[in-house]
Amino acid sequence: MSDDDPMIDPFADAGPRWMTGRTALVTGGGQNTSYPGVGYAICRVLARHGARVAVLDRNEEAAERTVKLIAEEGGEAISVIADVTDDRACAGAVAEVAGHLGALDTVVNNVAAGDRSGLFDTTPEHYDRLMDINLKSAWSITRHAVPVLPRGSSIVNISSVGARRRGPGLIYCVAKAAMENMTEGAATTLGPQGIRVNCIAVGAIYGAFAAKGSMTQEMREQRREGTSLKTEGTSWDIAHAALFLLSDRARWISGHILPVEGGPPHRYPAEPITSVPMGA
Repeated sequence: MSDDDPMIDPFADAGPRWMTGRTALVTGGGQNTSYPGVGYAICRVLARHGARVAVLDRNEEAAERTVKLIAEEGGEAISVIADVTDDRACAGAVAEVAGHLGALDTVVNNVAAGDRSGLFDTTPEHYDRLMDINLKSAWSITRHAVPVLPRGSSIVNISSVGARRRGPGLIYCVAKAAMENMTEGAATTLGPQGIRVNCIAVGAIYGAFAAKGSMTQEMREQRREGTSLKTEGTSWDIAHAALFLLSDRARWISGHILPVEGGPPHRYPAEPITSVPMGA
């Protein structure tokens, strides 16, 4: 990039592959269902754009499946097997990636687990489990990654639009709200080191997470109708949003929470606009 001439686009010669030369660690990047998970989709998209990808998952078979599919497309990936609820395992995973691939400059904290556990109808043990998976895991991976991340590195955390929606309190949403606050705080803390931190708030997509449940076609239609665009999102929509935030194209974006949800909730009928009134 050159700042000598302000009329020159610094990305004019960057090429079509946005992540060439980058090394990414994606937690929860394995794939073991017939619908793509968010982590899996992010791994595939980053690899297609030239990144070397470390697929971190506690399920070795799922991680190897993602690695195999990346390799079949000519990409480079390794599997890293770890339980991200264990801080020592997180430290080991970061060290393994940096040692095996020789660098680390891109991190995606994607691991999550959710249920309908309310604020006060769950045990302390289950509360701790959900907070460990949905929040502490991202904190652990990030804190061990920061010492090895060079200037120009980027981190993306995966949250949920549920963190900011009104309704009965869920432990999952509390954890995601804390993750968004952590994102903003980390962006401020790490900014002077040249490390960007952003977050994607995932909307009501239909991917591996939703497919595991008992969602009917009627429920899917209701969710689709609840979006402004009246369409259903997928894990690939999240992956391409992550690609932008992780790439140098977003070099001046940090501390941002990006909802990817098909537009703001739309719960009232509206007629299509086919013409507009003319002035006098």
